[in-house]
Amino acid sequence: MERESLRGNNWLSKVWWFYVDGFRAMTVGRTLWAIIALKVIIFFVIIKWIFFPDFLAGKAADDEGKADYVRHELVPPSPQPPSQPQNSP
Repeated sequence: MERESLRGNNWLSKVWWFYVDGFRAMTVGRTLWAIIALKVIIFFVIIKWIFFPDFLAGKAADDEGKADYVRHELVPPSPQPPSQPQNSP
């Protein structure tokens, strides 16, 4: 009873201690959660490496060059007005 009074009575404290006590009592579950966390970290690293390569690193060496490349690719070139034929008398 004294232990519960030290933990607090608000709902956030109760939820926190519910999970703390649950993870403390785990035996096999702790290992499974460690495996899951390791797999998630590895998957995110591999996905970032494969699907999100540093594309701009090959286009320019510094940040200003990268910004110029992106600006050039994003802004379409302005259309050229049609040339007017010159009439000679």
